[in-house]
Amino acid sequence: MNLKAEKYYWKKGYKIIVGLDEAGRGPLAGPVTAAAVIINSKVTGHLSSPCKRGSGIPASAGMTIQNFKKILLQARDSKKLSPKKREEIFRLIQKCSLIQFSHALVNEKVIDKINIEQATFKAMRICLKKLKISQKTSQHCLILIDGNRNLPQINYLQKTIVKGDNKIFSIALASIIAKVIRDKKMITLAKKYPHYYFEIHKGYPTKLHRKLLKKYGPCKIHRKSYKPVRIIIQKSKVKIKNE
Repeated sequence: MNLKAEKYYWKKGYKIIVGLDEAGRGPLAGPVTAAAVIINSKVTGHLSSPCKRGSGIPASAGMTIQNFKKILLQARDSKKLSPKKREEIFRLIQKCSLIQFSHALVNEKVIDKINIEQATFKAMRICLKKLKISQKTSQHCLILIDGNRNLPQINYLQKTIVKGDNKIFSIALASIIAKVIRDKKMITLAKKYPHYYFEIHKGYPTKLHRKLLKKYGPCKIHRKSYKPVRIIIQKSKVKIKNE
């Protein structure tokens, strides 16, 4: 990928560009996860030269420009990356002081209560809050959101980009982070609910998951408002398992 979009908006006068994306709208179980990413704008002056002391980029605590280039080269829409590659890129992001990020998970109970779209918006707003963008710079901040729906209840300028996770570097990183974080959460939940093999399908409506859902009925982390789960509950009147 490249920094074409970020460079464009930096030149327009925006000091902070935030890439925002989510993972987990479609699964029948578990949380929806959002992630927000800010790229240090000072990186542009150093992509073609070594990092120097006093440049504004902390070399000791973060990655070198070469490692940043590695992320830039490998990043794309998380759905086009293998789990192993996503994990590899995520580890590089965690070590990179040129990249600031936050993430948030909103669980299945909230999803059932307010619906998946509102739950996704909630997760995104939490991400922005965690970034702690100052009032002074908020007027020079632009939020780039994957998709075609504006994020309500925020005081930032925003722009939606359809398939932004495959076009915008910061959005692509957000998609990777959100996916990795959610997958880790589902692997953890799989230990609590071993009958459903969440570590394999991560809650998505695969053939295996649907078969197990039909066999055992929904568990505590299934989204009761989702049609396949709701139908099983209505038909069988099965008691929700707590373990």
